Amino acid sequence: MPAKKPAATAPTRTDFERRLARHYDELRWLYCELYANDVPAFDALLDILRQSYAERSAPLRRQDAAREADPGWYRRQDILGMMLYTGAFAGDLQGVKQKLPYLQECGVNYLHLMPLLQSPRGRSDGGYAVADFRAVEPELGTMADLEALTAACRRRGMSVCLDFVMNHTSEDHEWAQKARAGVPGYRERYFFYDDRTIPDEFEKTVPQVFPTTAPGSFTELDDGQIVMTSFYPYQWDLNYGNPVVFNEMTANLLYLANRGIDVLRLDAIPYIWKELGTSCRNLPQVHTLARMLRMVCEIVCPGVLLLGEVVMEPAKVAPYFGTPEKPECHMLYNVTTMCTTWHTLATGSTGLLRHQMEAVCALPKDCLFLNYLRCHDDIGWGLDYPWLAEHYGQSETAHKKYLNDWFTGNWPGSPARGELYNDDPRLGDARLCGTTASLVGLETAQTAEESERALACDITLHAWMLSQSGIPVLYSGDEVGQCNDYTYHDDPDPDKRADSRYLHRGRFDWQAAERRKDPDSRTGRLFAALRRLETIRAAEPCFAADAETWVADVGSEQVLALGRRAGEREMLCLYNFGASFVNVSVNRDGHWRELMYEMDSPNGIDGITLWPYGFAWLVRE
Repeated sequence: MPAKKPAATAPTRTDFERRLARHYDELRWLYCELYANDVPAFDALLDILRQSYAERSAPLRRQDAAREADPGWYRRQDILGMMLYTGAFAGDLQGVKQKLPYLQECGVNYLHLMPLLQSPRGRSDGGYAVADFRAVEPELGTMADLEALTAACRRRGMSVCLDFVMNHTSEDHEWAQKARAGVPGYRERYFFYDDRTIPDEFEKTVPQVFPTTAPGSFTELDDGQIVMTSFYPYQWDLNYGNPVVFNEMTANLLYLANRGIDVLRLDAIPYIWKELGTSCRNLPQVHTLARMLRMVCEIVCPGVLLLGEVVMEPAKVAPYFGTPEKPECHMLYNVTTMCTTWHTLATGSTGLLRHQMEAVCALPKDCLFLNYLRCHDDIGWGLDYPWLAEHYGQSETAHKKYLNDWFTGNWPGSPARGELYNDDPRLGDARLCGTTASLVGLETAQTAEESERALACDITLHAWMLSQSGIPVLYSGDEVGQCNDYTYHDDPDPDKRADSRYLHRGRFDWQAAERRKDPDSRTGRLFAALRRLETIRAAEPCFAADAETWVADVGSEQVLALGRRAGEREMLCLYNFGASFVNVSVNRDGHWRELMYEMDSPNGIDGITLWPYGFAWLVRE
C-alpha cells in the first residue's frame, strides 16, 4: 500500500515579507503620491529593501526580533548616552574599542560617534560634507573596524549612534563629480542652474544659514554653473524631488544599519525638501520622507532608531515624531531647553526656563527627547525673545550681547570662559563655544570657594539634565571636568584655526582622567557625583519616561522646581541657578527623602535652603 503523501502546508513568510505586508499599502501610496506614480522607481526601492534585508547578519536579525518584541526598549530610564569624536577620544576606531571598559565605567550604554565617514580634508565642516557614505576616514580605520566596534558594543549591551547627513553631499562625492562633468542622470540629483534667474527667486524667500561665513544659498562653479548650497559652498544640496536620490540615500542608510549602527541621526532633516516660493524648511514633503524612512527601517531593520536633528522649540519639533498611528522619528533633540539652561545660568532668572518646561511637560508622553548640556556644536541663542520682551523688557540684540559677554568672561564678575563663533558685529548674532567646565568657571577658579561653587554648578546642571524626561547625553570630557583646549589656535590646518568650535573638540585628556580615581580631587569628586546621579536615575521610578511631570512654584525666581510622579510616588527636583543661598517654600506633608545626600524629613517639608548653585532631589514615598 503506497504511503500517504504529507498534507501540503502553506509556506512560512519571512520576517521581511511579514513586515513589508504590514507597510506596503501606505509606503506605495506615499511614494507614488510624492513621485507622480513612478511605479518603476518604487519597485527599485523594494529591490533595495530586499537586498538590504538579505545582507543583514544573523546577530542583527536576532536583535531586531528582540527589539520588535519590546518596542519600548529605548525608553528605559537606565539609558545614558555619550557623544565623542573618535580621533580625539582614542585615536581611531580600534582605540575606541579598547576604551569600552572606560565607557562602561562611566555608565554609558548609548554611544554617539561623531561624523567619521570619508570627507575631503579642509572642506568637511567637521565631517558633515560626506564624499563616500560607505567608507570611513582612513585615519580613523575601515568599515570593518566600525563593524567590529559595533559588534563589541552590542555584546556589552551598548547601542551605537552615527550621523547620516541627508541634505547634501560633498562636492567631492562621486555623484557631484559626475554632475559637474555632465554625465546623464547626475545633474538631476542636485539643483543645477545655468544662470541666476531661478536661484534669485529662491533667495527671496529662503533664509541664509550662515550669512557671515557662507552668505546665500547658491554657489557659482568655475565653469559658470550654479548649484544650491544651503550650508557651505562645498556641500551640495540633494534633490529629493528625484526618486533616485531617495532610493540611493535609503540604500546608504541601510548599508550603515547593516554595519551594526543602532541609531541614525538624520542631520538637518527639516531642509531636505526644496520648493520655490517657500522657506525650504519644514515643508510637508519632509514629513512624507521621514515617514517612509521610518517604514523602511521597520521593514528591514526594526531594531534601528531614527534620531531627528530639528533645531526648534519642543512644541514646534513635535510634528517630527509623527502620530501614534503613523510615527516618523523615534527621538528628537531638546535643543531649546539646552540653550535656555545656559541663559538661566547667566541671568539667575528661571522665568523663561519655567515657561518652556511647562510646554515640554504638556507634550504627549510618547515624545522622547535627547537632553544635553553641551555637544560638538556651538550654542546658538535661539531663545523666545518675544516672551522675554513681554515679561522682562529684554531686546534680542542687547540680550545676546550680554550672554556672550558673560560666557566669554567679558562681563564684570563672570567666571566663565568661552569664545564666539560666527561673530557678526552688524547683527550681534554670535554663537558661543566652550566646554561645560569652562563655562561654569572651573577653568578660572583660583580659591577653594570659587572651585567649590564652580563644581557645585557643574553637578547641578548635570542633575537638571538627568531629571528631564528622555535620554540624557554627556559630551565626552564633561564627566571629568575637561576644560577648553586652546591649542586649536596653533593648528596647522587653517580650517581648524578659523573654527572656534574646536575649543571644545580637543583631545581627551587621559592623564587628567586618571584623577577620577582620586576621591579628594576635583575630577574625582565630579566623576563620583555624576555616577551617583546616574545610578539614582536608573533606579528611581519617578524618572520613568512616561512619568507625570509638572513645573512647581516655590516662591523664588532663581529656583526651578520640576515635579515628577509615578503612581503614588512623588518627586520634587529643586535647582538653584543663583550665586546665593535661597530659602524656598514647599509646604508638602508626608515622609520625604533627599536621594543625593540621603537626608530624611519624616514630617513633611515646610521649607528648604539651597546652597549657591545647589540642588535637591526629594522623594515622597
